[in-house]
Amino acid sequence: MHGIANLSVRELRGVGPKLAAKLADYGVHRVEDLLFHLPLRYQDRTRITPIAAARDGGDVVIEGEVRAADIVFGRRRSLVARIQDGSGTLTLRFFHFSAAQKNNLTPGTRLRCFGQVRRGSSGLEMYHPEYRQVLAEDTPVAETLTPIYPTTEGIGQNQWRNLCGQALRHLEREPVSELLPPSAAHPYALGRALQFLHAPPPDASLELLREGRHPAQLRLALEELVAHNLSLHRLRERQQRGGAPALAPKPELLDAFTDSLPFAPTQAQSRVLGEIATDLAKPRPMMRLVQGDVGSGKTLVAAGAALQAIGNGFQVAIMAPTEILAEQHWRTFSQWFEPLGITMEWLSGRSKGNKRASALARMASGAASLVVGTHALFQDDVTFARLGLVIVDEQHRFGVHQRLSLTQKTAPELGRAHQLVMTATPIPRTLSMVAYADLDCSVIDELPPGRTAVTTVLIDSSRRQAVVDRVAAACSEGRQAYWVCTLIEESDALQAQAAEATAAELRLALPQLAIGLIHGRLKPAEKESVMAAFKRGELALLVATTVIEVGVDVPNASLMIVENPERLGLAQLHQLRGRVGRGAQASHCVLLYQTPLSANGRQRLAVLRESSDGFYIAERDLELRGPGEVLGTRQTGLMAFRIAELPTHDHLLDEVQSISDSIRESFPELAEPLIQRWTGTGQQFAKV
Repeated sequence: MHGIANLSVRELRGVGPKLAAKLADYGVHRVEDLLFHLPLRYQDRTRITPIAAARDGGDVVIEGEVRAADIVFGRRRSLVARIQDGSGTLTLRFFHFSAAQKNNLTPGTRLRCFGQVRRGSSGLEMYHPEYRQVLAEDTPVAETLTPIYPTTEGIGQNQWRNLCGQALRHLEREPVSELLPPSAAHPYALGRALQFLHAPPPDASLELLREGRHPAQLRLALEELVAHNLSLHRLRERQQRGGAPALAPKPELLDAFTDSLPFAPTQAQSRVLGEIATDLAKPRPMMRLVQGDVGSGKTLVAAGAALQAIGNGFQVAIMAPTEILAEQHWRTFSQWFEPLGITMEWLSGRSKGNKRASALARMASGAASLVVGTHALFQDDVTFARLGLVIVDEQHRFGVHQRLSLTQKTAPELGRAHQLVMTATPIPRTLSMVAYADLDCSVIDELPPGRTAVTTVLIDSSRRQAVVDRVAAACSEGRQAYWVCTLIEESDALQAQAAEATAAELRLALPQLAIGLIHGRLKPAEKESVMAAFKRGELALLVATTVIEVGVDVPNASLMIVENPERLGLAQLHQLRGRVGRGAQASHCVLLYQTPLSANGRQRLAVLRESSDGFYIAERDLELRGPGEVLGTRQTGLMAFRIAELPTHDHLLDEVQSISDSIRESFPELAEPLIQRWTGTGQQFAKV
């Protein structure tokens, strides 16, 4: 029963030490690993197409006789062969070739070729087709669709096909273990699904396979999602094993804090504060994700959680992905906590020398109750005396293991720190079921009073002057505006140049306005002073890169222009738009796009015009761009599935949840083999 699972790839024909090492680097050690190395797509090589019926851009098999073959010296030296099949003539062109190859293409030789047909200067052509000599009229064509496998350097498609073919022959003799519980009966048995996907019959629907909707794919996607869900639950169990300090609620501290605020918490904030207080009072680590749309007041909830930990004599670490966001938290918490006599400390990558040393000493001795910082908090020399709570903002910018490593920076006898993860990027329910199965979720689904809806309009960049006039009119009435420059390049230097050029152009066009500029290359003190001047109303217009997307709060700013919005994700655009509409006056967001806009781009931007509900926008973003984009690049490793795809397989997630629960409760022995089969060594972070 377990033979195929333990059979080494070294047992297969043609696998020597060198190839075995390459396969091992790729995560393929056993014959069963090959069965689960699934094709990316398929080619139909089961029919021979007459040359006259070949269409430009189509992948086809043709068969014909070589009429002539010559080396042609054009811009690049190439080997050109003309072949005929009775219905027409086609040119084969090779830019990389050997003398032996030329000598084998003698007139009269019969070839079978597979490749993409293109219309060239001399009629139909194929560049670098796969071809072989046909010695007899009845040489059979492929009997199944031809799989194209994901690969790595040094392993070709023919090698993968040969190895997976051998693995399938083993499968015929010895079944692969079914690891889903009996209740998860599926019309496709596992072995049959694997057989089908490595070698689909000629009549298989290429369309269903392309879309990931074939029943054989659904059978495997279901199992892969279950394995993924189990691995995240295991991660949660490991996290909770060591226990955590039980932090009793501190209502008097919380009341003193909320009484000092100029507003009362909303019902949604109070509900989430209650859920957190209950978690913190337990002797096992809280693992809670708080989602809230732009401006819903997550920071206030974080403050309530921090007070409960500090009131019990523990330290709190707040970590944000960027200096600007960390600085915003520093300012907010200083304003709230200093009057309560709470000691604070700051740590970022730019903290150097004596300043850094004294910050580290205050944290290690317990003199600082609240520490705010960036990635710098992960560094090995950072220790805490009594870390009780870790608050991570914009979690999707960090890897799972980074978030978890921070919870270990406390004295071992205290267990692990509790963790509160916050995001203003609403994550569709389907995605959070997959990406955050190790966390309990709370949603702040109510905006504080006083927030106004933002009207969003799409304007073609050819009407740029009209937009500049609109900015002038708004600012002349005493309102403030943002002008956001976006660039495809991730480089800070290029982003800064684009923003500088835009600021210079707007200063020429609007000499009467005070215009500020902010981008990622400015020193923190410079950013700070520009933002402070904008906040005080000394600047009418702020030209910025997307660094302002999160956390910046200027109630008088009521107009935002976003250039090239088609380059950003919907979630990010929704974040940016949330910088306006924070005061009482009507607010507007202008998306200044470049034409031509693709159909997908137009559809995406229309979503923003229709809705200001972050969760709806995130759902649509997921449909239009896929999970890696919605979660942000740092998290995409989590989404590197072999066959499961979101949102294509969303409909399986409720079933995944119930199968996963059933395995954990009634069939725990299935969990480890399932996780091994699908994630193997790919889930290193689960060891944190």
